[in-house]
Amino acid sequence: MTTTDSSAITIIGAGLAGCEAAWQLAERRIPVTLQEMKPEKFSPAHSSPDLAELVCSNSLRSDSPDHAAGLLKRELEQCGSLIMAAARQTSIPAGSALAVDRKAFSRRITEAVSSHPLISLVRAEAASLPITGTVVIATGPLTSAALTDALAELTGQQLYFYDATAPIVAADSINYDRCFWGNRYQPEGEGDYLNCPLDREQYQNLVAAIAAGDQVRAREFEDRKVFEGCMPIEAMVARGTETLAFGPLKPVGLTDPRTGTQPHAVVQLRRENREATMLNLVGFQTRLSFPWQEKVIHLIPGLENAVIYRYGTMHRNTFINAPQLLNRCFQHLREPRIFFAGQISGVEGYLESAASGLIVGTQLALLQKTGRFFPFPATCALGALSTHITNTHSKNFQPMNINFGLFPALEKKMKKAARKAAYAERALEDLNRWLRECPLRLPAED
Repeated sequence: MTTTDSSAITIIGAGLAGCEAAWQLAERRIPVTLQEMKPEKFSPAHSSPDLAELVCSNSLRSDSPDHAAGLLKRELEQCGSLIMAAARQTSIPAGSALAVDRKAFSRRITEAVSSHPLISLVRAEAASLPITGTVVIATGPLTSAALTDALAELTGQQLYFYDATAPIVAADSINYDRCFWGNRYQPEGEGDYLNCPLDREQYQNLVAAIAAGDQVRAREFEDRKVFEGCMPIEAMVARGTETLAFGPLKPVGLTDPRTGTQPHAVVQLRRENREATMLNLVGFQTRLSFPWQEKVIHLIPGLENAVIYRYGTMHRNTFINAPQLLNRCFQHLREPRIFFAGQISGVEGYLESAASGLIVGTQLALLQKTGRFFPFPATCALGALSTHITNTHSKNFQPMNINFGLFPALEKKMKKAARKAAYAERALEDLNRWLRECPLRLPAED
């Protein structure tokens, strides 16, 4: 282990969680060291030296105020989130979702963090934990092997599972005569998604090709655990031939303007960058071999000659059994100087990782300045995430995206649409009350 000043705060990992935690501390005039292994060493999914690197432009998901992810965005913004500010500044069209220009997004965060006078950015791999001082572990789902071993010793647990990313194709290699732009249930306007319609025969051929595909073989030490929220297409096909048609390829709400009818299935593509030169195959995360991915993609109407910029890949994700190890402020129960943030803490997704970083940064600042925590209300999205990582009711803890199922139940029964609005209204009211009562002001208020 590395020796540090006993009063120092070190954050290991400069992804969304690490950068957000560092920002929340520094903006409250608390100095922090942020350690990042790039560009000295890269994980299998990362290639840019910039901080807070995304693998998908739509990683931040829905921006609708009555969606749990949209509510979480608004809560983050009210709490002075660096990640949300950068996302708004680099956003690109994506219907009701918040998508960003990935390179511009990471560059903006890198510039903000690097230039902050109270953030010391160290570019070096952390192979061990500092033996003194406060440590925030925010190394993400692809924690390096050396640090994973150190964390396994700290937690006494196996720390990884697997998910997958989707392919990206060149926009100018698509045959647009065979597809159409549009959003679900949007009768007019171009829309933000490119839809490739399939009739029953085309769909069945596609499913058969996926089912027959070669898959990348796992190495001997790897034990595959597929996360339900990011399941590879071949795993879905194995559950039944119509699974895709009721999942990511569902045609509901889409009408092919050439036929005036709803297709049997639809493959949707989403802009990957601001210039729209790249498109991402929505829901097509996969572990198929690269040659087989090309064969499958070229079966999709409009993508017969598509140039593939990035193939889908399977990644190892690292996370701890949070309910056994952490409190609601993401602090280690037996090692109180150690905090976790990001996907390693048991939240799932970029948005949730940023939120966990904000929670840790805010609560650690409160601890430093006032000597106590001031947890977020369980009724708001930030509090619901904190509740999730301390959920001891489930015997098999798994990472989870923010959803209204994590919130305390409403007192009154009501229809689904009204229920979502009620959850959001209650959450924002309670968060505003928390902000008024919080003994430490927001950065913007200083």
